[in-house]
Amino acid sequence: MNDSTPFFAHIAVVGAGAVGSFFGAMLARAGHRVVLIGRPAHVEAIRREGLQLQMKGGTERVALEAQTDIAAVQGADLVLLCVKSPDTEAVALEMAPHLGADALVLSLQNGVDNAARAARHLPCAVVPSVVYVATAMPAPGIVAHFGRGDLVIGSPDAALQPRLQAVAALFGAAGVPVVVSPDVMGELWRKLMLNCAYNAISAIAQQPYGAMVALPEIQAVMREVVEEVVAVARADGQRLDLDACLQAMDQLAPAMPGQMSSTAQDLARGKPSEIDHLNGFIARRGEALGVATPVNRTLHALVRLAEAARRGG
Repeated sequence: MNDSTPFFAHIAVVGAGAVGSFFGAMLARAGHRVVLIGRPAHVEAIRREGLQLQMKGGTERVALEAQTDIAAVQGADLVLLCVKSPDTEAVALEMAPHLGADALVLSLQNGVDNAARAARHLPCAVVPSVVYVATAMPAPGIVAHFGRGDLVIGSPDAALQPRLQAVAALFGAAGVPVVVSPDVMGELWRKLMLNCAYNAISAIAQQPYGAMVALPEIQAVMREVVEEVVAVARADGQRLDLDACLQAMDQLAPAMPGQMSSTAQDLARGKPSEIDHLNGFIARRGEALGVATPVNRTLHALVRLAEAARRGG
């Protein structure tokens, strides 16, 4: 065990889909006590055969606890909050009676406001986290890892810094690099920028990132998305550099050309997406700040239309 063990003896993953199950499995295989709280089919498969973690080296079965009841978060001193953005506040309210004031919640979610929304309902500290990982859940009980698997975390609360360093040590010893950043909100906005550039287009076309950027017309649309996000971020007090954001956008597809966005996966399965908290958030925030966002607004509307068509079909 590493030096961070006394801080985090019991780890719970709330909303254990592909992302949460991956990070939970990495911690469990390093010897930590982890409980995944997820959907019944996923939980039942894990109870039968363990979590099957598919990585480049092959498939590994990871033994860990799995529950469907949110009450399983009881007594956890570290919680990975991985639910979809629309569910953040409802799930935080459900968790609140089971967590002590000394627990620490990491929001491993898309969007820039989930930690603040969760913190309104929880008795403990909630830390925003930026997740960089390509995963999918091809079947219940199975998580496939395609690339990266690192986190950026941070908080302006000086009292939390030793615990954040302990989180970084905990994950680092489990093979998950974690950076404690003084500008985690800037990092969240940069991640939001990437999600806005890729997610909706991948979803509407049901195409992976590599196929998207192969078309100059799509590259042009993605650039316009990024320009709008940067303009909104700057109006909101964030110092995003346009050239750096465009470079990050260009680098993502070559790093994971076969990846379908999480929005594309949700749409294909008929599940509600997080589009309201991605391009939709930019459209709403832009309107509030007086910044025009026609491309983000259009992509948001098209994904909403595709969702409605799936529900009606």
